[in-house]
Amino acid sequence: MASSRGEFSSRFGFVMAAAGSAVGLGNIWGFPTQAASNGGAAFLLVYLVLAFTLAYPALMAELIIGRHAHANAVNALRMVSSAPISRNIGATVGIIGFIVASLILSFYAIVAGWMIAFCLSSLAQLFGMQDFAQWLVSFGMPRNILFMCAFMVMTVAIISAGVRDGIERWSARLMPLLLVTLVLLVLYVFTLDGAMEGLKVYLLPDFDRALSPKLIIAAMGSAFFSLSLGVGTMLIYGSYISDEENLPVVGGLVTLVDISIAVLAGFLVLPAMYVALHNGVEIYTATGALISEDTLIFTVLPELFKTMGLAGIVVSFTFFFLMAIAALTSSISMLEVPVAYVIEEHGLGRKLAVCTIGAAIAVTSATILLNFETLFGLVIAFTTRYSQPLLGFMFCIYAGWVWHRDKVLQEVRKGSPEVEHSLFWKIWPGYVRFVCPVIILAIFAQSLWG
Repeated sequence: MASSRGEFSSRFGFVMAAAGSAVGLGNIWGFPTQAASNGGAAFLLVYLVLAFTLAYPALMAELIIGRHAHANAVNALRMVSSAPISRNIGATVGIIGFIVASLILSFYAIVAGWMIAFCLSSLAQLFGMQDFAQWLVSFGMPRNILFMCAFMVMTVAIISAGVRDGIERWSARLMPLLLVTLVLLVLYVFTLDGAMEGLKVYLLPDFDRALSPKLIIAAMGSAFFSLSLGVGTMLIYGSYISDEENLPVVGGLVTLVDISIAVLAGFLVLPAMYVALHNGVEIYTATGALISEDTLIFTVLPELFKTMGLAGIVVSFTFFFLMAIAALTSSISMLEVPVAYVIEEHGLGRKLAVCTIGAAIAVTSATILLNFETLFGLVIAFTTRYSQPLLGFMFCIYAGWVWHRDKVLQEVRKGSPEVEHSLFWKIWPGYVRFVCPVIILAIFAQSLWG
């Protein structure tokens, strides 16, 4: 079944694709500002611990189920179930998962379109096209719809080519490019006045806050969401992994790459914020809190770039190019979730399925834009604050409780014959049964009651 569906050709290809799915806009702008608002290095330390104690076990649950089934999330959860009730519930969870993934992509495409527009605005400034540059950064319906559609066309084009020629090939190109761009920006920002103040905020811990419930819950949420868990993207990518691969190792590599890029982004964004403050750009609200992520990206940093002259235009182009790449590597995994379901459940050809679903998501994005004040925040809250934790909870329940432990071990043994005697197997089964569900419910409760 795996060969007819497509399969990653190498470990590197899978790690780049899965890390690309995990590394998105939230890693580049969300994690650094969360760290700055929650005790700097204290948040960073708690995040690092929770990434490996929460996100990695939950990631492994999706990867193991996916590779066992070599199928979409609906079929995969059916296959690990032995009773009719659990099969029906599993199918429902899978369907909700691809709907949520589609809704996430519908607002993601809007924001990614803004990134592309800001990137092109920098080019327009270089060529002296000031009016066009201003139009590109102004919030308007023609601009919003144009660049949302452009982003969806790029996503559709990659997914249409399949697993190896589309997802794997482009992830293997885009992820190294993202990493190089990020490192170059970090090195440049370090040379600017004010950067060291931001670095101190990021690296000097406020240990009085390290054990505060608010910080711990915030770090849990960042660790969980940074790996794109809960909507079936990692399950789908797991279904394209060869049976010979060592799942605990490749899952660890994906987690390590994702966390490294999030941490590296902190070395860019926090120093850049304090460079902006040094240059007279305000980074605090009237209440003394740090500004929100969207204001940072679309207001504060562009204002900083303006104070830097010609160098600022080049840095602005590079930064928004980086953001566009991060968005694209995530969007291709989101689109693959409903595409895999439609192909396998309804027999559509890949290109027809991709174009049909891509068009439907673009229409949903346009509907959100036409009712922006009402729908944009609502869709984000419904998908990321409420749906993702509950879906992640269900994946852990199926991996830890519904699927028989011996069959789970049999699956993991395929690429790691000695896994039964490893530290991973001594800890993970009980951990995904008891600890992960409790922590995920804590995140959900935090999203409900704050």
